[in-house]
Amino acid sequence: MKKIGIFYGTDSGNTHTIADLIAKKLEVDTKPMDVSKVNKQQILEYDYLILASSTYGYGDLQSDWEDMIDAFDAKDFEGKTIALVGLGDQDTYSDTFCDCLYYLYEKVKLGNVVGKTSIEGYSFDSTKSLEDGKFLGLVLDEDNQPELTQERIEKWVAEIKPFFS
Repeated sequence: MKKIGIFYGTDSGNTHTIADLIAKKLEVDTKPMDVSKVNKQQILEYDYLILASSTYGYGDLQSDWEDMIDAFDAKDFEGKTIALVGLGDQDTYSDTFCDCLYYLYEKVKLGNVVGKTSIEGYSFDSTKSLEDGKFLGLVLDEDNQPELTQERIEKWVAEIKPFFS
């Protein structure tokens, strides 16, 4: 397994918990890192990245990611393999569900983005985080579907693992 950097932004702690679960399933040596405690260079040290964010308010990127994202240029991610994880609430914020993935994707899309997932099993009105009918990464709803989280993580990790090996 190659050296993988897992970086998360969280307000409630859910995204931290999810990042830990993904690291365990992926069997990586490094611990997930809170994006508020690292800098741009620390993230760019990795050629293999998993970036996780919760959706804040009405479709915004989590605040710690929002503080950092403008420091990056899309070219920073060329040649890197990247998987994205987004948390959102499809009931309360049905019209901006997991828009956080879109904002991350806009910065990393010149890299090799892997791990797009099906929208099957979700119920929402709108999201910016779709491409070709799929989410731009793993999408989880800890508010309304926590019972599906483990299964979704296991399936997603199995799909991305070959890209990170």
